[in-house]
Amino acid sequence: MSKAVSYSQYGGPEVLELVEVEVPQPEPDQVRVAVRAAGVNPFDFKVRRGGYIPGHSLPSRQGVEFAGIVDVVGSEVSQFKPGDEVLGWANSGAQAEYVVVPAKQLAPKPAELDWAIAGGLGLTANTARRSIDALDLNGSDTVLVTGAAGGVGIVAVQFARDLGAKVVGTSSPQNHEFLESLGIIPVAYGEGELDRLRAAATEGYTAALDTVGGQPIETAIALGIAPERINTIADRAAVEKHGIKAVGGSGKTSAELEEFARTAASGALVLPIRATYRLDQVQDAYRDLETGHGLGKVVLLIP
Repeated sequence: MSKAVSYSQYGGPEVLELVEVEVPQPEPDQVRVAVRAAGVNPFDFKVRRGGYIPGHSLPSRQGVEFAGIVDVVGSEVSQFKPGDEVLGWANSGAQAEYVVVPAKQLAPKPAELDWAIAGGLGLTANTARRSIDALDLNGSDTVLVTGAAGGVGIVAVQFARDLGAKVVGTSSPQNHEFLESLGIIPVAYGEGELDRLRAAATEGYTAALDTVGGQPIETAIALGIAPERINTIADRAAVEKHGIKAVGGSGKTSAELEEFARTAASGALVLPIRATYRLDQVQDAYRDLETGHGLGKVVLLIP
């Protein structure tokens, strides 16, 4: 038997349980991984609250990104062997001692890449990549990224910067020094935010990526950004209201994940870990994440 995070009713972090499950067995094209780290993401709690995914059923496992050590490989798998360090993604159930996924959903983990970063990189980097690509940025753009100190936001501002765009990011003041270290212009949330944003980019804004939802989208509209150049990963209702985009994570490939891992291992892509928790502290991990505060990723570590 092994342990996995599960919930049998919709609700807050209190519905999460650590349950005993059978150790999963891989099909011929699959790999079983002994999980060392699993990312904690807003996607998880949106699904867990209910109504986010049509047809979602209970009980449900949780977690979509992970890193660990290959334990067993299926008979058709040749690119991995037991003992290999890998990172990957799952449809669900990554917050567990073991996860089974198709071999095509794994990439080698560089030895120098920290386990926590490896476990929190897959969904975050993919979502950041797709959401920034949807804006078609170049060196003539000035882009606003809301929630710039969150997991996706931090990676997104780096992708936008690397495309040559001027990047302004909203965050709490305690995260401004970090954003400045990445070459990002930070602006504080709250009263007077619109005026501060205008002062930060007097030439005006040409694009926006929203990772928060709600008022930040209204702010982007007020800044005169064309709706077709506003992308949100956090507010589906605003898509119909304003005619903006809603491009997030999709099109995952192991080759792209391997490139993300190499870039993070080299230090060219920075993903700070704001907190780590044990698997049996999963409720605390989500209470932390759901405050909406802090810098970077929350990750579960599994010895």
